Amino acid sequence: DSELAAAIMSIQAIKGVEIGPAFDNARKPGSQVHDELFAGGEQGLRRETNRAGGIEGSMSSGQPIHIRAAMKPISSLVSPLRSFDLATLEAIQSRFERSDTCAVPAAGIVAEAVVAPVIANALLEKIGGDHMAEISERLEAYREALRMRITRP
Repeated sequence: DSELAAAIMSIQAIKGVEIGPAFDNARKPGSQVHDELFAGGEQGLRRETNRAGGIEGSMSSGQPIHIRAAMKPISSLVSPLRSFDLATLEAIQSRFERSDTCAVPAAGIVAEAVVAPVIANALLEKIGGDHMAEISERLEAYREALRMRITRP
């Protein structure tokens, strides 16, 4: 959780991060928050909800990872704010400078880019490997070991 949050917080103007609906979950009892685990399904186990946002106990639950970030508004405004001149300390209005009107779409692309290596590093830490063929082979072996654990009598 912390590495994902740190990656997102490293993006300019991001002021808050949640994994799953964390802030809503904080106001609810555990019985309304925790994702129940059921036997069955395509992979031997299934969950009907993803309120943990795909991360439980700092590990992937195998569900999609949902991260939301709060971003402050861009600094430049059409309507000037009050300010002052540093040289004279005289009250002035800030000047309007042409800029983007919304930085959220760009921040979303940057967020995907900064989260990808965090997830890749976690995978490599778990299974190792230094080239894609080896990583793919080890990932499949890991998945098979999990399947055997789940489906054994």
